[in-house]
Amino acid sequence: MEHITLLIGIVIITALVFDFTNGFHDTANAMATTISTGALGPRVAVAMSAVLNLIGAFLSVEVAKTISGGILDEDSGIRPEVIFAGLVGAILWNLVTWLAGLPSSSSHALFGGLIGATVASVGIDGVNGDAIVMKVLIPAVAAPLVAGIATIVATRLTYRLGRGRAAEDTAKGYRAGQIASAALVSLAHGTNDAQKTMGVITLALVTGGVIAPDSDPPMWVIVSAGLAIALGTYLGGWRIIRTMGKGITDIQPPQGFAAQTGAATVILASSHIGFALSTTQVCSGAVMGAGVGRKGSVVRWSTAGRMVAAWVLTLPAAGLIAAGSALLADQGDWGITAVAVLAVAGCVVIWALSRRKPVDASNVNEVGQDAAAEPVGVITAALQSVAPPPVGSAATADSTASPDTVSGTTTAQPKAVAAAGSAARAASSSTSS
Repeated sequence: MEHITLLIGIVIITALVFDFTNGFHDTANAMATTISTGALGPRVAVAMSAVLNLIGAFLSVEVAKTISGGILDEDSGIRPEVIFAGLVGAILWNLVTWLAGLPSSSSHALFGGLIGATVASVGIDGVNGDAIVMKVLIPAVAAPLVAGIATIVATRLTYRLGRGRAAEDTAKGYRAGQIASAALVSLAHGTNDAQKTMGVITLALVTGGVIAPDSDPPMWVIVSAGLAIALGTYLGGWRIIRTMGKGITDIQPPQGFAAQTGAATVILASSHIGFALSTTQVCSGAVMGAGVGRKGSVVRWSTAGRMVAAWVLTLPAAGLIAAGSALLADQGDWGITAVAVLAVAGCVVIWALSRRKPVDASNVNEVGQDAAAEPVGVITAALQSVAPPPVGSAATADSTASPDTVSGTTTAQPKAVAAAGSAARAASSSTSS
């Protein structure tokens, strides 16, 4: 292994901590719909995802090159403490959004942190604006839209092909399809997100003079990054899994299969051409597309709105935290120590707050009261007016408990309608008497 100074060692450890948070923050991308429909048990799902994330880390280094030699200018005077500050910003924002149960982008938290720390310490010249626009911002806007549209089409096609067949006849096939597509998303996630940490560690090694500029990540970097993201994935980000699996829409097996397949296709294609896109945004867009694609489905647009707000805030928020950390770290050893102490304290506080209302494998499929009570929004009502629930067996499944038998929960809307009807009949009876 190359000669590594203490500061670079601290940066490497911090990068692996970020990779770990990336793993449990993004477990929902691959497994939320699979868990919510009951295709796999929660523990089995996260274990499978962890193994495939590890395998995916070895399949490509194109995204790592984008991070280490594309977004930031290696020759602009960036020092290891700048990268350390950027990672602190990314980690803290990841934990804040995890606490809120919001599937924000770990990738954009990392980009925002690195950009904010670089601008604060080196100046705007240390950032390659063209690379950010072409390989970060444009994919950030296009990827969820493409995944959403593709999933709408795939969902409608899936239901059309299965029209006229009983749900129990197709359940086994959709379950197998969901498991296969979830595995593909996990593999794709490893090829994209694990590489981002590889790129950061490689950038730290370059700025510290350990390896030459434009070098590929050393093998030990690939192995350590793959193991860190796999471990985080295995622990499971249950809060975000609940939001993506139950908080956006009532996912059924055909929708889950369509969403995961569409998301995996987009992620793998982006990894091949070096786009460091947000796998979270891709998968969230696919889940929303699956909700729109099924006739009669309810998409909880208020939850989707909070997610989009988190997406918009991620780059600047992580950047501001990282910029403050960079200014403090530039003061010398005591500044770096202070940043480390404050970062650890922030992580401990967030963890303590999460223990007030814990979410784990035992209650991950429970729908929160806010989501269950949310009324049908204007967009959903408009969609249902032009695309009502299907007739026949599909309608029967929708109007009874087929979503509940798969996921183990019930949606509040049918119950609310039934309750309103019962109240009206009771009022009528009392008036008549």
